[in-house]
Amino acid sequence: MTVTVRALAETDREAWEPLFRGYLEFYKSSLTNEMIDLTFQRLMGDDPQFHIGLVAVDADDVPLGLAHVLFHRSTWSPSHYCYLEDLFVAPDRRLKGVGRKLIEAVYVEADKRECTRTYWATQEFNYRGRALYDQVANKSPFIQYRR
Repeated sequence: MTVTVRALAETDREAWEPLFRGYLEFYKSSLTNEMIDLTFQRLMGDDPQFHIGLVAVDADDVPLGLAHVLFHRSTWSPSHYCYLEDLFVAPDRRLKGVGRKLIEAVYVEADKRECTRTYWATQEFNYRGRALYDQVANKSPFIQYRR
């Protein structure tokens, strides 16, 4: 299967939304339709230093997976950091290299912006995802706290 990664486009909305909803469902979460609309609008915004959206597509340009990325400043570096906020591959397209291609594309975007860190979080039970993450990144010793 041929897979390429490109920037998310306005014309991807119909295919993007089920992928994003699948991501939310995987993490037993939900958002209002208004928040989903706002998320897509943010990803389509004209400030590439804020959010960007990437999609993995097949040879027919059909989206198979998504990556939503946020760039932000750091108090520990003069550069930006790259936060991979959302990563999802359609269940029937997993174990075919799609997730790896998305992460590699995120690394390319981070390198273009000279980010000194690219990072993400996942849940403990995401064993399939973690098997890939262990191959493409180093696990941090940090524990995340939230309010």
